[in-house]
Parts: sequence; structure tokens; C-alpha cells
Amino acid sequence: MRLRASLPRLPLYCVVGALLALPALAPPAIQEAGAQPADADSTLQLEQYLEMEDVYDPRLSPDGDQVVYVRSWIDPMHDTRKSAVWIMGADGSRDRHLVEGSSPRWSPSGDRLAFLACGTPGGDRSALQECGEDAERQIWVRIMEGDGAGSVTQVTRLTEGASDIAWSPDGERVAFNRFVEDEDSYRVELPERPEGAEWTEAPRVVDRLDYRQDGAGFTREGHDHVFTVSAGGGTPRQVTHGPYDHGDPRWSPDGSTIYVDGLRTEDAAYEIRESEVYAVDVDTREVTALTDRNGPDGSPAPGPDGEWIAYTGADSTGQTYQTSNLYVMRPDGSGVRELAADFDRSPGGLTWAPDGSGVYFTAENEGTEDLYYAGLNGDFRRVTEGQHVLGTTDINDDGTAVGVMETPKRPGDVVTFDVSQPDPEYLTAVNEDVLSGVRLGDVEEIWYESVDGFRVQGWIVKPPDFDPSEQYPLILHIHGGPHAMYDVGFSFRYQHFASEGYVTLYTNPRGSTGYGTEFGNAINHAYPGRDYDDLMVGVDSLIDRGYIDADNMLATGCSGGGVLSSWIVTQTDRFAAAVVRCPVTNWLSFVGTTDSPYWYYNFRDFPWEDPTEHLERSPLMQVGQVETPTLLMTGVNDLRTPMPQTEEFYQALKLRKVPTKMIRMKDEWHGTGSNPSNFMRTQLHILKWFESYMTGDMKERMQE
Repeated sequence: MRLRASLPRLPLYCVVGALLALPALAPPAIQEAGAQPADADSTLQLEQYLEMEDVYDPRLSPDGDQVVYVRSWIDPMHDTRKSAVWIMGADGSRDRHLVEGSSPRWSPSGDRLAFLACGTPGGDRSALQECGEDAERQIWVRIMEGDGAGSVTQVTRLTEGASDIAWSPDGERVAFNRFVEDEDSYRVELPERPEGAEWTEAPRVVDRLDYRQDGAGFTREGHDHVFTVSAGGGTPRQVTHGPYDHGDPRWSPDGSTIYVDGLRTEDAAYEIRESEVYAVDVDTREVTALTDRNGPDGSPAPGPDGEWIAYTGADSTGQTYQTSNLYVMRPDGSGVRELAADFDRSPGGLTWAPDGSGVYFTAENEGTEDLYYAGLNGDFRRVTEGQHVLGTTDINDDGTAVGVMETPKRPGDVVTFDVSQPDPEYLTAVNEDVLSGVRLGDVEEIWYESVDGFRVQGWIVKPPDFDPSEQYPLILHIHGGPHAMYDVGFSFRYQHFASEGYVTLYTNPRGSTGYGTEFGNAINHAYPGRDYDDLMVGVDSLIDRGYIDADNMLATGCSGGGVLSSWIVTQTDRFAAAVVRCPVTNWLSFVGTTDSPYWYYNFRDFPWEDPTEHLERSPLMQVGQVETPTLLMTGVNDLRTPMPQTEEFYQALKLRKVPTKMIRMKDEWHGTGSNPSNFMRTQLHILKWFESYMTGDMKERMQE
């Protein structure tokens, strides 16, 4: 299970490294999703987390015969994740390691494969380099057939990493994104420095709202722009410019134009923000805005004949959440039409039908993710359906699709299906070796009615040997965002809790995505608020079933879940303990310290205009009511919910003599488990704190 979130994200950094040569593998034995071997005789152990693998970004070769995908794993020696590109037949045969890297993209003819991997500007162009402090993500090309098959060449030698690579239709060029630093127009000139003198590094001049984004605590002034480079290597050519962030390049069928997003920098930190779709003339580099409205437009996808461009967008409402809509327009921006107007979910991953008749897209809906289709003639249908999370990444000319699918008891694996007869078939089983023989807990979907008539969806994860006549301790796990969605995908975290004898409840309270605009926007100017009631009604519904020990319950969550778990302990003492992770506890100080100040919009006024709402919704202002033993955990590098938010709450609890400890997670940004060792620490700290405050005979039972 992975949390589907709509908040702006912190930058991702390249963690691609060396991979030991692996032999070609036979097709794996695939189990039916959710099935467990009859001889399963063990439960999931925390150390098995180090053996789990992820797959993502599968891509079909143009002839449909092969699939490349990315496979990532944990490097326990360096406490990080590494990734490599793998290749197999379209039927899953001959699954094997191909090359280190990520983001594989076939050339139009299928004779080459572009991908991203670490390299240095001065590195050997014919050999992949190990990641290091000076390494950046470079574009590499591997010859897949003909003379030189198997050879790899470094195409770019950038000082800033590349991303979002896209082949030109003729296979001669590759478009990509990279960061371009602005020339500093506000600078001073010091007197000449004496020869050999060592002076303090020049200060960083900040002139942006969303500036806390890099490892030093501040982003450099600059923008993401689109470049092109010859597929054989050479000097990259910048094709977009100006005070906007341009990204996600898509070529027109004739190769003359690149369509891009354009995000206005001053609004970049906000969820409801100004962005447009732009057309860039590749030769002249002239940039033309194709959309112009108060709201976000983006994700352009030109049709196969170039007659239409699909894109997503919405009119800004000034609220903290709204779904986006699917549109098409002519290449000059005219003839705008909305497709699937009655579908109140946000589309993503736009892919045209091969005949240009309509657009396929993915969307999250009530804890699932599936593929949908919207035709130019008004036809609309859900293509796939099931209790799964299916992210479709590629559809070829004959309607064959590939993607990654996960279910409650099966982590993500590559699947394939025909869009006309969708029945996903697994091509990989990358965690079969880890989970074979392991008894997992059952996952039960529930719906319940909360206050104001809101129907709320959730899931219960039960211990493998669950007996409804017994009593179990409960962990209430709350998602972040808060505009995000828990789903039915596999969760190692909850299955580990289950193996230790705990029942876990996770829900999508109001404010969650995947349930439409009204539901998602129900916490506008009211967060935290009724979402707290949604959580408590869910807990009550489990207690009514008779197998939850109401004296032994714990609440926890990170980010938005940290907000709500810190709010919970100020509103009730019904939980034996709480673990508050990466929270916001003081909305007044949060406004001036977060890297994501779009949450200004959670309140009607700035705090200096009227602090009333900020005070009323800050857990810190109600800390006098806390009796629950509360453990606090936050990453020391967290810029989204900065460490002072945790420190303020911790100090207040200490002054009130409420049992508390503060854990400052090393080498962590937003979250408490991005590094493998920190994920395991988080699990252990949650359980240790809970067991420390259990009552009755439950504590002895759980420690057996």
C-alpha cells in the first residue's frame, strides 16, 4: 500500500549505483494475487524489509516483443536504495538485468534505449560511473540491436542532473529537463581579496517564497527548463527560457514542436496554482502559451496525428483541494473541449488511443487506481476494475498495455493486458522469494457513516492468526497530505504490525483524494476538524465488533497524520499512547518556517491579520488538555514540517510533565523512514512506545 498524495514534493535525488552482474533468470512462478502457499509457516519479520524489492516504469518496445522496467532494491551496506533497468520478453520470459539506471525510454524504432544514470561531467563516456558527491543524473543510450549492440554511451555531461527524457519522433534527439540557475542580479562587489586569502563563502540571496528546498536548507535561484541533445551526444541546446518552470516535454508527431507545462515560480509552492500549457518551436525556441486561465493547466499529450492535444486543468477556486479535469484542444490552443465532464476524479498518465479516438488515463477512486478511457465522441468507460492499485505506464499500437499492479497481499509487480479485454497478467514476481512461506494478515475493507452524513472508507489489517473472540491492541494509522489517499496496495508496515499481534486501522477521512471535490474540500478552512470525528467514528466501529481492547489503543501518523495525531491527544485521553511523527503543532510559526506555504490557504486570514483560526487549530494551544503519553519523531532535515514544530510540542509536554520523548531522526527529510534503517527504527519505536504504556495483561501478552 502506498499513500497517493497531491502535496508538492521535495526534490528527488539520484540513488542509482553499481549492480553486481546477475544471470539471466527463468520466468518466475507466479501466484494468484492475494494467495498464500498452503505450507506458510512463518510470519513477516522486520529484517525481511531489507530483502523487499520494488518495480516501476515498465515500457513496451515499439514492436511489442520486449518490456523494460526498473527494479529497485535496498543496499543494506549503504542504507539506501539502488536501481537498475531490467528487460524481458512481453510474455515475461528471459527476465534479466540490462543496465544500471532508471527512466528507460525506447527510441521510436526500438534500436536504442535512453535512460538516466549517474555520471560526472568529466567521466568516461563509455562506462557508467558510481554515484558520488559530484555525480549527476546523465542521459545514457544503449544500443539494443545491430552493430554495437550492448554498448553504452554517456550522451550528456551536465553539471545539473537531467530528468523527464523524451525521444524525438525521428530518433535523432532527446528532450529533457534540467535546472538552470539564474544570474544573480542582486550582488555586491567586495574589495579585492589578498592573494591566497580564505574568505567566508558568499551569502545566498533569496528572492522566492518557496526557497527551503536543498540540502543546505535553501534552493538556488533558478528554474527548470527544457533542453534537447543529439542522441549520439553533443552540446545540449536550451529551448525554453524565462521566469517560469517548464517541464515534462512532449514532442509533436512531426518533431517541430515540444509541448510543456509552465509553472509560474511565485506560485510554485501552492497546490492551487497558476500554470499553463506552452508550445515551443524547436528551431526558433519561440514559446507560445496555449492556455490562459486562473488555475492549473498541464500534462500536455499530443495525439498521434497532431490534430489534438490532451491536457488536464481546472479553474482555481481558492480552496485547498479540487479535482482536475480532462481537456483537448487544437495545437494552436483553440477548440477547447472537456472530456469526461461528469467524472469527479483527477486524471493522470494521459495516453492517446493509437487511432486518436480518445485518451486513456489513470485515476484514483475509493482506495483503488485503475485505467479509464474518454473518447472524443463522448464515450467514457472504466477499462480495468478490481481491488488493486494499477498504474498503467505504456500502451502500444495494438492496444497492449503494461503497468505495475499491487494488491493487499502482493507488492507491486509488472503486469500486461489488452485494453479491449482487460485481464491483467503478471509478468514478474520480484518478492516471491521473500514472501513465500510467510503468513500475512487479512485486510478487510469497511465503510461507515460519520458525522454530517459523510461515508468514510477504511481498512482493517488483522494478525495472521486472528481470532474474533480474542482481544487485540489497535494501531490507528493516519495518512498525511491531508489531501491524499490510502489505498488497497500492499503495506509492509501494517503487515509487520500484524505479525507482531496488532490490529491496524487506516482510513480516508474527509479531505482525502479519490472521493471527489466535495469530500476532498470538506476540510477547507477547517483543518483539523471534522476529519478527527471521522477517525474516532472509525475506531468506535471497530470497538463495537468486540475484538479491540479499548484500553490499549495507539494513534500515529506523519505530516498530515502528525497534525491529526497531535490533535487527537488534545481532544481525548482514550488512547493509551500516541506516536506523533513530523507534525504541525503551531500554525502561526509554521507559516514562516515551512517550505510549502500554500497552507496559508487553510485559513481565511494571515496570522498577522487575524490569528484566531491559527490559534484555534494549533494542537500546541490546547496542550493543557493532554494526558496521553506522546512520543515525537521528526527528521532533522525536515523542511515541510520543520523540527521546531516538534520541539515546541515536546517542550510544552515536558513542562506539563506528560510522559514524552523526542526522537530527532538523522539523515531524514520529510518523513521518518525514507532510509531503510530509519524505516525499521520507526517501526520499532512505535511498538516500543506502545508496549511501554499498555495496561492490564495486554502488555505481558504482547511481550511474550
